Amino acid sequence: MAKSKNNSNTKKLSYISVPSQIINSLSSSSLQSLLVSPKKSSRSKSCSRYLSWLSNYRSPNFWVFFLFLFGFLGMLKLGFHIDRLIPYSPYPCSTTQLRDLVPNGYFKSQMGFGSNAENSHQVEVLSESQPLISSGVLESEVGIELNSGKVGEEVEGSEFWKQPDGLGYRPCLDLTQEYKRASEGIVKDRTKYLIVVVSGGMNQQRNQIVDAVVIARILGAALVVPILQVNVIWGDESEFSDIFDLEHFKEVLADDVRIVSSLPSTHIMTRPVEEKRTPLHASPNWIRSRYHKRIKREGVLLLRGLDSRLSKDLPSDLQKLRCKVAFHALRFAPPILGIGNKLAERMRSKGPYLALHLRMEKDVWVRTGCLPGLTREYDEIVNNERKQRPELLTGRSNMTYHERKLAGLCPLNAVEVTRLLKALGAPKSARIYWAGGQPFGGKEALQPLIKEFPHFYNKEDLTLPGELEPFANKASVMAAIDYIVSENSDVFMPSHGGNMGHAMQGHRAYAGHKKFITPNKRHMLPYFLNSFLPEAEFNRIIKELHRDSIGQPDLRRSRVGKDVTKYPIPECMCNDTNTHPYL
Repeated sequence: MAKSKNNSNTKKLSYISVPSQIINSLSSSSLQSLLVSPKKSSRSKSCSRYLSWLSNYRSPNFWVFFLFLFGFLGMLKLGFHIDRLIPYSPYPCSTTQLRDLVPNGYFKSQMGFGSNAENSHQVEVLSESQPLISSGVLESEVGIELNSGKVGEEVEGSEFWKQPDGLGYRPCLDLTQEYKRASEGIVKDRTKYLIVVVSGGMNQQRNQIVDAVVIARILGAALVVPILQVNVIWGDESEFSDIFDLEHFKEVLADDVRIVSSLPSTHIMTRPVEEKRTPLHASPNWIRSRYHKRIKREGVLLLRGLDSRLSKDLPSDLQKLRCKVAFHALRFAPPILGIGNKLAERMRSKGPYLALHLRMEKDVWVRTGCLPGLTREYDEIVNNERKQRPELLTGRSNMTYHERKLAGLCPLNAVEVTRLLKALGAPKSARIYWAGGQPFGGKEALQPLIKEFPHFYNKEDLTLPGELEPFANKASVMAAIDYIVSENSDVFMPSHGGNMGHAMQGHRAYAGHKKFITPNKRHMLPYFLNSFLPEAEFNRIIKELHRDSIGQPDLRRSRVGKDVTKYPIPECMCNDTNTHPYL
């Protein structure tokens, strides 16, 4: 029994293997502290009492075990990368995630980036936006987007940014041999000169310049650089070279029409034959029979008011010439191109953006016979001005406002644009650039849009102090800047028809059928007026109405009398791989 008792009282020793790296890292004082034998404490305490136990009691067995566990985990991490086994990453915004996604949920596949080979380029793309932020441009919105942006919103909105199927159509401006043979004599001719005076806003002037080049070709005459008539409404005195790149214009058209800056000395004293009565939709045969003998006899022909005067249905070569002028020759002047591209880059610095062309100016409401719908006071102002100047009404004066509205003849107001965009799936985080003049009613008229889409900008919002100063009081130049930013957008939508919308539709089609939303006003407005329609059903109907109105290829042959610069297929675009696109 005594022996048994002695055995039971004998103190048993236990040994734990500790890595030498840990032993060497401990100081002598640390080792000495391990020899102290503190009292034990219960392990069933709460978290706070457990921490207190660690600070008040020092068990050598516990600390040896703790150091062993620490060393074991350290070696395991080095040998097997244990952090891959941990479900939560210590870096919630890792660099690999940033490289996989560019700002605003734009995926690498959508941007055309490779998966591995171009990682360095992706980083460069992301870093390019930094100077914009540090310079103060859009700085206030950066915090909002980074803090409030939600992945769910980005993914849901990705459908809205999806581009239509272009069916492989590309620019194709191959001219016939007959056209090329005739060009040799036309560009060498020094006897006939055409002078044209173009009027209206910038986009209206563009259309007339296109027609002027084609008419000069029909007559075999040299074209004097078009004269831009001073705009009565805006008082813009810009000249051709203030808006367009003159040397580029001459160079691109050198094989089609000779462009001269002024009349030569042999014709400077010639009194030009002036024609003010060119009929609508004049054919090439009418142009030749009417003007050819006169310009050959006098040497100089002056034409005014060319808006929509030349027929839209021309021989194939002349249609291609139209596209060549509109999409290649009429490039904006370098200063305008510079500021326009800069604003487009600022809009794109955090992903895709939508451009809206809003037609909400006072004169638009007056001319269309429609009402802004802000308040009764604003509607009365428009009605009174229309009564005082009935000549401003563009047409169909026998229709009431409500009849015009239901017929789809009125511009969409801010409430309607907002509802349409939401129904089509535009995310709340969408960045929107709005082009156009100041709306009647000021900022109040835009409040529905601003409230629903807070990232809502125009050129004044995007520029630094003084950047727009060189272009002050030049409405045509401001319109050109809007055109550049709009053409570079991922999605474009006009609130109403008009020259800007038509030009943009053709330009975006020619650039590869970039998404262009054409509001189906006549069919959708009855649903806008139905307040009992559930939102989900309303959205479904609106999407269905616009399924074929997002910029898909549309053949001009199915639209007799339509401009080829709006519908460039098939005269100016083809999807035959054996053809050679114009570069």
